[in-house]
Parts: sequence; structure tokens; C-alpha cells
Amino acid sequence: MAETQTPEWLKAHQEANASSAGQRGWQPGQSGNPRGRPVGSRNKKNVIADEFAKDGSAVARVVMDAALAGDMQAANLVLQRLSPPLRARAEKVTFELTPDAPLTRQAQQIMTAVAEGSIDPETGQLLINCITAFAGLKQVDELEARLIALEEKQA
Repeated sequence: MAETQTPEWLKAHQEANASSAGQRGWQPGQSGNPRGRPVGSRNKKNVIADEFAKDGSAVARVVMDAALAGDMQAANLVLQRLSPPLRARAEKVTFELTPDAPLTRQAQQIMTAVAEGSIDPETGQLLINCITAFAGLKQVDELEARLIALEEKQA
């Protein structure tokens, strides 16, 4: 096996930076901003939360009274806070899927279920995307196992 030689540009760079070799920036316990936020200072968000905690129920009562009196903006505000926005939910589906089959066969089974109308196309796409992500994870696991085997073989 041929020995690798250090290029001239790298030698020059290493010589120029030899004085800072081994240094890593800030020392342990040293602050990068010694005149930073003073101890005990409060975050604006926490100050606002505290103020709301003091007078929040009074404000909420005024908005509720306005909503009950017919103010549609106040009513909209109250309704938005009382019930979260609706999210689309897929219905439960059942179809034939062989978990031990190769991933391409599983994707084919999903496509068949979409074609037969057992599942909707959006759910089929979601399931195939899940299989694709799983395949990528499986490849990483296989690659890691191969690297470990190679390293053990070389040692």
C-alpha cells in the first residue's frame, strides 16, 4: 500500500496555525458573553404571562359578556379558544398486507387495495411513504452491519 504524502498547502496551513494547536475556543466555565443578561432579569414572555394571570379572568369576562351581547368578533374569539380547529382524520381501513413479504410486495398490496377501493388514494400514498421511510432505515441498518463485519475482519 502506497504511503500518503501531505500536500504542500496543508503543511503551510498546519505550520501557520501551530501556535493555536490544541486550543478549542472558550475555556471550561468561561462565558462567551460575560456582560450578558443580568442574574434575576425576567423574560418578556414570563412578564406578560404574569400580568395576564393577574387580570386575565377580568379580560375573559369582558370578552364573554361582549360575545353574549352579540359581538361576533368576541364570539369568534371565544369559540376559537373553547374548541380547537378540526383536523382531518382518516378512517380505519382493513386490507390484505403480508408483514413478512418484501417491501415492494407490500407496496404492491397497498396499490391493489387502492385500485379495489378498499382504501382511499391519500391513505395509500401515506402507507407507501411509510414503507419507503422504513426501507431507508433498513438500508442504514444493513450498511452498519456490513461496516461492523468489515471492521471485525480487518482487526
